[in-house]
Amino acid sequence: MSAASALLLTVWVGYFTALQWSVVRYRLGIVVVVTAAAVLLGTALVRGWRPPAVPRGLLAAGLLSCALVTEAVPFFSYTTPGERRALAHVTAVGCVLAAAALALPDGRRARPQPRAVAAAIAVLTFIAGSAAAILLDRAPRIDVWVTLQQASDGLARGQNMYTMTWHDSPGIQDAFTYLPWTAVLVAPARWLVGDVRWALLLLAVVALACMAALGRGRRGALTAVTLLAVAPGTITQSEQAWTEPMLLAAIAGWALLVRRGHAWWAVVPLAVGCASKQHLAVLLPVLACWQAFGWRRVVATAGLSGVLVLPWFVADPAAMWHDTVSLLVGFHPIRFANTLYLAARHELGWTPPFWLTGLVVLAVLVTACVAVRRRQPDLTELLGWLALVLLVATLVNKQGFYNQYWLVGGLVALSLAASGGEVLDRLPRENPAQA
Repeated sequence: MSAASALLLTVWVGYFTALQWSVVRYRLGIVVVVTAAAVLLGTALVRGWRPPAVPRGLLAAGLLSCALVTEAVPFFSYTTPGERRALAHVTAVGCVLAAAALALPDGRRARPQPRAVAAAIAVLTFIAGSAAAILLDRAPRIDVWVTLQQASDGLARGQNMYTMTWHDSPGIQDAFTYLPWTAVLVAPARWLVGDVRWALLLLAVVALACMAALGRGRRGALTAVTLLAVAPGTITQSEQAWTEPMLLAAIAGWALLVRRGHAWWAVVPLAVGCASKQHLAVLLPVLACWQAFGWRRVVATAGLSGVLVLPWFVADPAAMWHDTVSLLVGFHPIRFANTLYLAARHELGWTPPFWLTGLVVLAVLVTACVAVRRRQPDLTELLGWLALVLLVATLVNKQGFYNQYWLVGGLVALSLAASGGEVLDRLPRENPAQA
């Protein structure tokens, strides 16, 4: 058991433990944990990011820790207390079963490997827990779900989501704060089965499938899929209709196509992601500095994204600009966001100026661009830089919640999966007695 592997699992479990506890509450300790994770990730990237192989025994310990966290740490849900405990039990039991599967003997060609069995159990646990949360909470009292449901209905009627007013929304009532393809991607689930969250569940499974394929189903990929599928707090994300699974699916699809030598085709999922939520655009300068993708494909991505959002912009440019840019820039800080911005307000009574937030994000973005341009790293390290940029951007912002931090964890998992396809062939075969 290497120290690097133990540190990776400790940070992973600690990070998601803090995130599960963060919904919906602000605590300085949560900000400290997330900040420490950012510092450790940044340090690892400066030194040359290479996720360590995780022995089976250590992975099992991590899964058992996730089971304990799920049971012991409160998580947010609109379901009844009894239903919430049942949802926790589903995830915890899945973690325990996945950990037990890792103790199986190595299979021959006719039998699946223990890591593959554990990954399959973890994914089935994620699907079962998410489906149960959706079925138990038919109408979550959150503006994200209301917005996506009614925007999907509006699409079916040919309405412009940026001029609609949301009925019975507990939050925002007169704005669609996402780019239009968020609604386009989830609308079929609303039309066919009545709830956009089924589309988000499917997109999460697509992201996990791309993650497994990225590492060719080897140890790193299976470890990444297992850890992300049962990460603490995932049920809350599924119930609340948070949209980050579509972004992870877009980036995972992009990474898989790049890995398979289809970099121009990789423009398509990345463009769809950029046409869905605004903050993926901050990653494009880093990708422009990476020769395996390059500035021409970044320009093509931006162009295709522009084409995808053009109909809504042409229909009412002022309404779209208001909902997706000016409203968010001027939006008031939410008191239970766990960011350094809110920590300054809560702990110091000081509101950082907006330019300072922008300066910090710009500094990290420039650092990532310079490092990528000079090193031309492999896909594993590149994904780590993308994760760091998004992590810092979330950490210093006015708003930073479980879903944004989950996407960062997803990118770290994707990096771990990518390492499984690039370097594990050069590692010694895993000794069952040691793993």
